[in-house]
Formats: sequence, C-alpha cells, structure tokens
Amino acid sequence: MISKEQKAEIVAKYGENTNDSGKSEVQIAILTARISDITKHLSTKKKDNHSRRGLIMLVSKRRKLLDYLKKNHIERYRAIVAALGLRK
Repeated sequence: MISKEQKAEIVAKYGENTNDSGKSEVQIAILTARISDITKHLSTKKKDNHSRRGLIMLVSKRRKLLDYLKKNHIERYRAIVAALGLRK
C-alpha cells in the first residue's frame, strides 16, 4: 500500500498540477508503484493467492492504460515508458 505522501509525490511528478490524478501517466505511475509493492510482498508470502489475483488485475489495468496511450499519444507513451523503465 502506498502512502498519501508517496501518491502526492507521484502526482506532482507526472501530473501537470497537484490535483491532476486522472492523467494517464499519473495513473500508470501509481499502478506501477502499487505493483512493485505487491511484488515485494509476494516474494516473502508465496501462498498469498488473493494478493496475487489483485496483482494480476493491476497489471492488466496498467496494460490497458499503456495501450490507450500508445494508440492515441505515442510521444507521451514513450516518455512514460522511459521514465518508469517498463520496457527493456
């Protein structure tokens, strides 16, 4: 679980202002933070299947947002992928 301060920091970094949490880049960055948090949790709790299902849902939601950006705003897609280091 990410804290309010971490979420506000992500919104400030990727949004245009501090209240811009609906922008696709902000949503992708928040999902990425949550995904990394749950991944750390699952590395120690291997049998936590409920959290694993939640992780899969978050990854698919992030994938859908990335597909939207790639389809409609390729420059923004490339920028967010480079900033978050999602592709190799």
